[in-house]
Amino acid sequence: MTAPSSTPASTPESTAASTAAGAARSSRVTGVGRLLIAVYGLLALAATGRSFVQIVAKFDEAPLSYSLSALAAVVYIVATVALIKSGGRWRRVAWITIGFEFVGVLVVGTLSLLDPELFPHDSVWSLYGRGYVFIPLVLPLLGMWWLSRTGKARP
Repeated sequence: MTAPSSTPASTPESTAASTAAGAARSSRVTGVGRLLIAVYGLLALAATGRSFVQIVAKFDEAPLSYSLSALAAVVYIVATVALIKSGGRWRRVAWITIGFEFVGVLVVGTLSLLDPELFPHDSVWSLYGRGYVFIPLVLPLLGMWWLSRTGKARP
């Protein structure tokens, strides 16, 4: 005699929903999506390390620059997680963080050109990410392009 199964029977609707969610996630984490996740992850590590060293060693020299580096690190971490996760909420989080990143790069980059004294030391987004080979300027454009290609839901 066998014991009754404790797992609920799957319905066609639940199976279709999980299959669709899995397909949407897998389409975002292959090819270009996988590359975007890797670059965002790398930037998250680099910005976190940079901001930690800057804040610990010499925060009083350029608090705005170093605080912006820490903010960039948080944005990159959240964007990386949002690109990896599946579901409508995570997709919205990805759009919001990547959009915020792009605006941040444009604003900080422009301000660092117009008023260099405002940023006595570089942040991740200073001069449009020049210290990171302009990846912070290009990456959000690629991220938004990729998100627009891999799904219909937009914020």
